[in-house]
Amino acid sequence: MKRQLVLENGTYWIGEGFGSEQDIVGEVVFTTGMTGYQETLSDPSYCGQIVIFTYPLIGNYGVNRDDFESIHPSIHGIIVKEACPYPSNFRCEMTFDEFLKAKKIPGISGVDTRSLTKMIRQYGTLKGAICSIDQDPHQMAEYLKNTELPRDQVAKVSTKKPYPSPGRGNRVVLIDFGMKHGILRELNKRDCDVVVVPYNTSAEEILLLKPDGVMLSNGPGDPKDVPCAIEMIKKIIGKIPIFGICLGHQLFALANGAETEKMKFGHRGSNHPVKELATNKVSITSQNHSYTVKIDSLVHTDLEVTHVALNDGTVEGLKHKYFPAFTVQYHPEASPGPEDANSLFDQFIALMDEYKEKAGDEPCLNV
Repeated sequence: MKRQLVLENGTYWIGEGFGSEQDIVGEVVFTTGMTGYQETLSDPSYCGQIVIFTYPLIGNYGVNRDDFESIHPSIHGIIVKEACPYPSNFRCEMTFDEFLKAKKIPGISGVDTRSLTKMIRQYGTLKGAICSIDQDPHQMAEYLKNTELPRDQVAKVSTKKPYPSPGRGNRVVLIDFGMKHGILRELNKRDCDVVVVPYNTSAEEILLLKPDGVMLSNGPGDPKDVPCAIEMIKKIIGKIPIFGICLGHQLFALANGAETEKMKFGHRGSNHPVKELATNKVSITSQNHSYTVKIDSLVHTDLEVTHVALNDGTVEGLKHKYFPAFTVQYHPEASPGPEDANSLFDQFIALMDEYKEKAGDEPCLNV
């Protein structure tokens, strides 16, 4: 079935449709990972986006039950050079096409993803549509120009009610801004007693749970669109250890007086080199974000840069100068990607243990 991809600048491609047959509009971005398409499809941070896979063959190992990062994918669409119809892998339980049909996600193949990616790199992210070839591409491009994309992605993907993931170790309140299951898995692996709460949970409600630490998760969109989370973070800084990832990193920066800005085409993929400034150690990381912390805005804050991206020098890690809190822009849980930075979860555990020990050494003032 012929379908077309139309961009707001008037460029369009004719390709083969697969997955859902519905028309869809979204922000067109690209990811450079060679594997991990199932984790990408189910990453809530892609909410509202149409994703170009730069690797030319996608779907060759099918879809399995274990590699999901959320139960209900919120990605808007898929663009590939070639979609493999006959996967081969011992874990395969359905094809790429079958999964997209089941989840009502449209895809288009036969597109020159190389030239499309080069266009995004040159002009920045663009609004686009996967639609029927009966649509006039020039009219669709005009429609896209005048369309404002939704800005409530976090509210769409966050859990609506708190829920526990029990353990016998440190209690961690995990704020779900669009949490990947890999984060929860890494905390559970370390026997943390995790309580996952919605994005708009107040500081008072969080502290009432008596956590040993707070995890700020990844998530989609512009961090400035989540003002309630920024205010919550301001109220818990210094009261409890904090670890932020991706959107959580950006929200933490805003809560401390720094600024964020949209990147030209963002970082997406599982092959981004990041350097830790204290040790000069380089890790290959998994990333997925459109926004970054402005390094110049950190000058008059109590934050210091701990990690930078080697490709473009952007901020990849922060820590508070006085309180037990640190964040990273990349994904230490990987899923997909390398696990070079997985030890950051151990660092968080050590920070919580150290904070509890210090608190235990202080004299009790309640009589």
